[in-house]
Amino acid sequence: MDSFKQKRCRAMAEEIARQIFINEELFNAFVSVPREIFSPLKAQAYRLDALPLANSQWISSPLTVAKMTMALSFKNADSVLEIGCGSGYQAAILSRVIRRVFTIERIERLAKDAAEAFRKLNFANINVKFDDGQNGWKNYAPYDRILFSAHAQHIPEILLDQLNDGGILVAPLSHNEKQFITRITKNGTKLQKEILEECFFVPIVDGKEGF
Repeated sequence: MDSFKQKRCRAMAEEIARQIFINEELFNAFVSVPREIFSPLKAQAYRLDALPLANSQWISSPLTVAKMTMALSFKNADSVLEIGCGSGYQAAILSRVIRRVFTIERIERLAKDAAEAFRKLNFANINVKFDDGQNGWKNYAPYDRILFSAHAQHIPEILLDQLNDGGILVAPLSHNEKQFITRITKNGTKLQKEILEECFFVPIVDGKEGF
């Protein structure tokens, strides 16, 4: 990454850190990932705004990415499964703080574009799958962390089964007709749920969408 892009990344990371707490690992992750490669709107890529993608999807605000990543309590996590790859920006940030990233996208065009962006960045620890994310990715389960990058009414049992005992799942879930970032910790057969803060994500959709 050239020095100009790195300065823009650092300025954005500093702006995030002024608004919410992020630890040093996540700060460095934001500095090391050029957001513009994931956004069609290059001139606006380093603003703290959600930006439109193809197929009525959005690249999340960097603030939202920071909140979701911090909610994962990622220290000592070895693997993470992301449901809803979208642009790939969230997965790229995760790949700087967690050793293995598995991300699923139901829209084929977005999955291919994200995989190409990861190749350009030489981020070799991210695995992309074109599929309905609600099925999870059983081949590499169980995961230490699972992150939903789309709004869900509930968490499918099949995904909870793919979460390690002691693992954490973070998702935007419905509560009183609003969306909230929600953290679920798995302890044996018990699930501990924490509602963190209000948010807004596009809804999760069933099935796959090809070109």
